[in-house]
Amino acid sequence: MLVGISACVSSTVTGRGTRHGPVADRPDRTDQTDRRPEPDRTAPQVDDATVDAVGKLSEALEWVERARGALYEFHQLSGRADLLLAEAVEGLADAGHGELADEVRREIFGRNVLDGRWTFQIVEEYDEIYYRPFVETDRRVRDLLTGGLRHVYEARMKARERAWAGRDLWGPGA
Repeated sequence: MLVGISACVSSTVTGRGTRHGPVADRPDRTDQTDRRPEPDRTAPQVDDATVDAVGKLSEALEWVERARGALYEFHQLSGRADLLLAEAVEGLADAGHGELADEVRREIFGRNVLDGRWTFQIVEEYDEIYYRPFVETDRRVRDLLTGGLRHVYEARMKARERAWAGRDLWGPGA
């Protein structure tokens, strides 16, 4: 049976061992170069279920960040296409295809990408309606449940995996 993350981290920090064996059997790597973060980085006072739930919320925010990046990429790609379209219209006119250039200009140039909106408006609307409230909610949940600490789930994972491998929990290097 797996020991909870807090118990694993706690026993590692106190030297009582983990499910992977006693810490005392491993070399002591706590010397002058040890750069341990603040003692509560793994938020030992918070239960595993809460850390898991807060971790899922933060992971969801990371996916929202990726979606936002894709939206900005869409915005920039569409904008670049619009600039190239303007050059194509000018090129058609310069090459003696004025009527065709006028048709392309009328049909495509300056068009909304969605009903009534250009891409900058989509980005702004996404930021205001969805992104910023998501970021603020994530921050508020972390403030209330983990003392504002970010990535507690990952900090516990790091401590657990490094302890199992016999490494200094927070030391530099490999």
